[in-house]
This record gives sequence, C-alpha cells and structure tokens, in this order.
Amino acid sequence: MAPGLSKLVGRKSVASAAALATLIWLLSRKRGKRRFTKPKNQWPTNNDVQYLIKEEKPKRPKAHVDGEFFKQLRQLLAIGIPGLVSAESGFIFLVAASLVARSFCDLWLINNGTLIETSIVNMDSALFKKRLVRFMATLPVLSVVNNILKYSIGEMKLRLRTNISRHLLDQYLKGFTYYKMSNLDTRVANPDQLLTTDVDKFCESCTDLYSNIAKPVLDIFIYVYRLTSTVGSQTPLIMLSYLVIAGSVLTHLRKPIGTFTVKEQKLEGEYRHIHSRMITNSEEIAFYQGNTREKLTLFASFHKLITHLRKFLEFKVLIGVVDNFVGKYIATVVGFYAVSIPFFQKNHPILSGSADHRFKSYYTYGRMLVKLAEAIGRLVLAGREMTRLAGFTARVTEIRKVLSDLNDNKYERTMITDSKNGPVGFPGAGKILAKDNIIRFDRVPLVTPNGDVLIKELTFEVKSGMNVLVCGPNGCGKSSLFRILGELWPLWGGIMTKPPRGKLFYIPQRPYMTLGTLRDQVIYPHTRAEMLRRGNANDEVLQKYLDLVQLGHLLERETQSVSEGQGWDTVADWMDVLSGGEKQRIAMARLFYHKPQFAILDECTSAVSVDVEDSMYSYCKEANITLFTVSHRRSLWKHHEYYLQMDGRGSYEFKPIQPDTEEFGS
Repeated sequence: MAPGLSKLVGRKSVASAAALATLIWLLSRKRGKRRFTKPKNQWPTNNDVQYLIKEEKPKRPKAHVDGEFFKQLRQLLAIGIPGLVSAESGFIFLVAASLVARSFCDLWLINNGTLIETSIVNMDSALFKKRLVRFMATLPVLSVVNNILKYSIGEMKLRLRTNISRHLLDQYLKGFTYYKMSNLDTRVANPDQLLTTDVDKFCESCTDLYSNIAKPVLDIFIYVYRLTSTVGSQTPLIMLSYLVIAGSVLTHLRKPIGTFTVKEQKLEGEYRHIHSRMITNSEEIAFYQGNTREKLTLFASFHKLITHLRKFLEFKVLIGVVDNFVGKYIATVVGFYAVSIPFFQKNHPILSGSADHRFKSYYTYGRMLVKLAEAIGRLVLAGREMTRLAGFTARVTEIRKVLSDLNDNKYERTMITDSKNGPVGFPGAGKILAKDNIIRFDRVPLVTPNGDVLIKELTFEVKSGMNVLVCGPNGCGKSSLFRILGELWPLWGGIMTKPPRGKLFYIPQRPYMTLGTLRDQVIYPHTRAEMLRRGNANDEVLQKYLDLVQLGHLLERETQSVSEGQGWDTVADWMDVLSGGEKQRIAMARLFYHKPQFAILDECTSAVSVDVEDSMYSYCKEANITLFTVSHRRSLWKHHEYYLQMDGRGSYEFKPIQPDTEEFGS
C-alpha cells in the first residue's frame, strides 16, 4: 500500500474511533442538562398556562426489561391467548411454520444461487438455463410463503387486540367503574388513550417482536448446525459469543427507551384529552370567546409533547448509530474472521479438493455465515423492540390493575389524606341494604371523594308515596346525597337501605341523549329487543308517553326533517336536534317507560313550562313513582309531602310540608 494511502486510511480509522467515542459519551451524558430553546412568542410554557396534570413527577409504571416485565407480559398474553386449543394458538403455530418454511427457502436460495453462479463462471449455458428455469418455477412458492407469514402475523395481532380490548372493556363498563375511574380515582388521567391506542400498539409490538425473535433464533439454530457439521464448532461459537456480549451492552444502553415510551403515550393522551374537552364544551367556550385561552392550553400541551418527542428522536438516532455499528457492521467483521478460520488451518477437511471446490465451499458457507451474522444482528436489535414493548406493557398493565382495584371498590385519590383516621370513617366503611319501597339513611355521613365532610350524620326515612323536595344552597350536599344514593360514591359509614339499582331512576338537568333512533332515546338504556322482552311496552305505549309530555308531534317532525329512518326508527344527533326543553321532556317520558319505585329529579324541568311540568308530576303520582326533587319552583310544592333542607353548614332538616311552609333553598 502506498504511504499516502496508508496515512489516509489511518486518519479515517482515527476519525471513526473518535466519532464512536463521542456518540457513546453523548448517550452516557445526563439528558436533564439539555434544553430546547423555543423561538420567541411561538410556544407557551407551563409558566404561561397550567393544565391537567401537575408538574411534579408522578409515580410512573416501571418500564424495563426485567422479571416484572416478563410477569406482566405473561399475564396480558394469557388474556390474549385463551389456551393451547384456540384459534390464537393456531395462528402462533402458523407463524412458526411459516418462519420455518421461510428459513428453508433461504437455504434453498443459497444453494441454488451458488449453483447458478457456478454455471455462469464455468460458462455452461445449457446448465445455466436449466437451473434458472427451475429457480423461476420455485419463486411463486416463496411468494406464497412470505404472504402467509404476513397474513398470520396480522391476524394474530387482530386477535390479540380483540381479546385484550374485550377483557378491559368488560372491566371498564362493569357497574360504575367507568365513572369511578374519571371521578374517584386519579391514577389514570386518560383511559381512552390507554384503552385504544396503547392496547393497539402493545399488540402490534408484541406480534412484531415474536416474528423478529423467532426467525433469527430459528436461523441461528439452522445455520449453527450446518456450519458446525462442515467447518467446525469454533466459527459459530465466535458468533454466538459476540451475540451475548453485544446484546448485553446494547440492552444496557437501551434502558431509557421504556421510560421514553411511557411518557410519550402519556403526553399523547393529555394532548388528545384537551382536544376532546374543547369539542365537548365548544358552545360554552364560544360564548365566553375563550378561543385564545384554549389555544394557549393546546399549545402548551403540544409543546410538551413535541419537546419530549424531539428528545426521544435524538436518543433513538444516537442509539441507532450504535445499534447499526455493533449489531450489523461489527457482526459482519466478526463473521468474516470466523469463516476464515478453517481456511487458514492446515489439514482441515474443507481444504481437500481443487481451488474451485474450495471457492465453492467458501462461497456457500460464507453466505450461510453472512445469514447467521444477519440473524444475530436482528436478534441484537430485537432488544430495542423489547424495551419499547416494556413501555406499552407497563401502560396496559397499569389500567388493568386500576380496573381490577375499582371493581374491588378500592380507589386511590391524591387529595385524600389520612382518611382512615378521619372523624367519619373511611371509604367503604358503610353498609348498603337492598329493600323494596323504602329509602333509609341511618347515621350516614355525606362525604365527597376529596374527603370533605358536608354532613357528619344524616338520618331520615322515605317510603313509597312520600314525595320529598330537597332544597338548600349550592354546595350544601344535594348532588352528593344522590351520588351516594346511586352508589356512585363510596359510603363512609352508617347504613343505607334502598331499592335495587334498577328500581331507582335519576334524571339530571341536562339529560343524556344516546346515539341511535328516536325510540332509543325513550327506552334508554334498553335496546328494542329488551323492550319487547318486557312485554308491557311497544311503540303504541311509547307514543302515549310522548303525548303525556306533549311531544307527540316529534315523530312526524323528525321523520320529515331527517332522511335516515322513519318514525321511531329515525336516526339523528339528538343532542343537537332537540332543544333543552324537549330533551327534559324526553327524559320524563323515559322515566314513565321504566316506572321505577323512586325517581331523583335534579332540576330536570327547569326548561319546561309550568303547565307541562304539572301534568308530568301528576302522572308520576298516578304511576306510583315516588319522587326526590331538587327544584326552586314554588309550583312543585303541591306535588310533595316532605322536604329535606340542608343549610350548607353541616345541618339539615327533614319535615312534612305544611300549608304555610315558607320558600326554601336559596
């Protein structure tokens, strides 16, 4: 080699070594010292606007590839794969069979590719054409194998997602768990993100990891066996030793990826949640002209997300350079060295024969060794996907644990402090008894989930036929009473006797209109099939209920204005189609349909005229529906026999309504 060229090569080697050392130093450096400089007046920071989650570091699920990760992964896979004799297991075996077929296809390609190239080098035209035709005839089989593998991996992902989503949604929609997660427990801020995007990414990462590990492991086994039987054990042993060493180093360097992934999904969830809140409350925001303030909130959330994604991208690029260098290029160098060993040993069996035989052997086994090196490189790089999977596993396990706790009536709320030593007991200390035609509170404290005591002991009894008017200033505990009565909030003490849940009905001031037909609005939460199974209701009966609330014209009006469906089967966005008063009257028709023993009416006729309100309350008495009403309308006194007045200072009064009773409440 010329002196100038030697110097140039030497300088390049020194430069490469220096660049690699710089990258490793950057990876080892504390990330906290880096700062992103925002352009002036472009992004608001958390000093400008506070939103959703406090800036102190919350407890995050651990996301590392360790024993806990494998335990969590095993639990989730037990949900996704019900058993050995299941369709999911069948697809796992189909993936494995496809991978085996693909590995043998690779061996066939190596051998036949060598034969074709040998015929070219030997200038044997007839043999070349014969082997090329045979090669082309086999290509459709290879294409089918590859696409069967893709199909089986895709189907396995869909089945995993189906089973895990069904399990989580069953837990989420069991009883009032969905309410408790958003209103009582503070561990999960955005369950929608966890139940949709995170589950999907977990399943995708899991199936990709299976194929990315199974294929290299199978290739390593096949090529190690073939090479050991021909060139000896030293060559594959060197490669496997490199796999262990390189894998250990890269696994250690990749540890932050799991934490980065968890935080990325959390910030994505926050950003999405702020958007959904703005859509839900768009009318109020528009009335307040709060678009500028909401833009600050959105930009602050987006800035946090982008800043984190930028840091994650920088880390992935740096670790990617090391991955490629260690997992691919160095593995190739080690492979060249390993395959050269038998060729430089005297009296090795592979050296017997002509130079053409040695070249053919080197070419065949060299290709096998390159494939072995690639398999080892892919297995080393699969550790990166495993670290990412650890992040998704921690996220899905987190919501699974929270759902399990909530279904066992255990919840965590950061604002409750030392609640077990409080003056009124602790959440779940009370007792609930089921009994028809009576509501009784026996020394029941009214306590909010935050631990605020509104009334230390509440005692009263209401039997069927005793309509009660509940009154008092805002914040005195009226809504808290109904949430405890509806079992939405835990009982902190005492004994509460009430009818079963299906015999107690609640109508808020802003009734909920479901997605579906006009019939669905009246019979909610029943379906049409459930309505018909009851046997005491049909479309004619529903028409009677609409007439009682003076909405009989609604059938004809909506049929003419909405093209989808006809009559009761008319489909529309009922939250927008109906006015406030119409929605309240639909809710009263819903009450008539269900005919509960007790009904809680929380300012539910505030947008209804007095004459319509009077007729609706009169029908409730005819239908033997006992009422708990929150209202400030004096016209409703005549429909009630008792009043429960709270003063907002911890005292209350439960008495019969006398003819000369003064106006309550304000």
